Amino acid sequence: MSTGPTHAMSGLLAWSAVTALASSHPIGQLTPQSWAVGAVLATGAALLPDLDHPGSTISRTFGALSGGLSAGINAVSSFVYRTTRTKRDSKRDGGHRGLTHTLVFALFAAIFTTAVVQNSQKWALPVLMFVFAGLAVRGIMNDWNPKQDALMITVVSAGITWAMIAWTSQTNASAAACGIAVGVGCFAHYVGDAITEQGCPILWPIPIMGKTWFPVAPPKIMRMKTGGVVEMAIVGPIVTILSVWLGLAALQATGALPFLDWVDLLPV
Repeated sequence: MSTGPTHAMSGLLAWSAVTALASSHPIGQLTPQSWAVGAVLATGAALLPDLDHPGSTISRTFGALSGGLSAGINAVSSFVYRTTRTKRDSKRDGGHRGLTHTLVFALFAAIFTTAVVQNSQKWALPVLMFVFAGLAVRGIMNDWNPKQDALMITVVSAGITWAMIAWTSQTNASAAACGIAVGVGCFAHYVGDAITEQGCPILWPIPIMGKTWFPVAPPKIMRMKTGGVVEMAIVGPIVTILSVWLGLAALQATGALPFLDWVDLLPV
């Protein structure tokens, strides 16, 4: 997988790109508040698929709570892998880079988020914001002291959630936009994993070359090593710069940054 910071910023980049490019379409005409909520959700969702790995840093975001959830997700993912793999699929456990690393999961996460926010913005949205803000912070700040991680992330996530809910108290967030943001974040994660050495089974359960868990990936020469020089010195910085650049363009399109007239010069 790509490292946490790269995944997190790729989620923000994907959300910024989608909303900037769709700014002339009704679904892209968001309020500044809805865009910001979506940005938090997409950034956190870009880490969400890795909850299938109990040993991952992200699984320890909220201590024992997220650790237990991760173990459960890993067990389900492993079961689905074992029961749906073909003879050509590798004989691995299948817990990691399994069910949560497919478009099926991204679609489910998007629909679930939309339904939850649609039915209750008073309690559901704050809970989702808290969880995804925690994932986002954990992904970006992946070198924090492990002994203080859960407490620090909980405090920071609570602060972000409070600030966002206070800002959006007079304007309901778009349930559809929230769902799309989560789906976009998950997809950004898949792309990040696909360009690493192992690839990503994005298209499960569609059989490709006799494999239902076919690892989608570009030619080997275009793949990168997780945490290697290419990711840390080239891909990571580029993703970060583009996410900020397109984020400003998307926010300017919502009318939130009228003082940044230069953003109109951005080619989006």
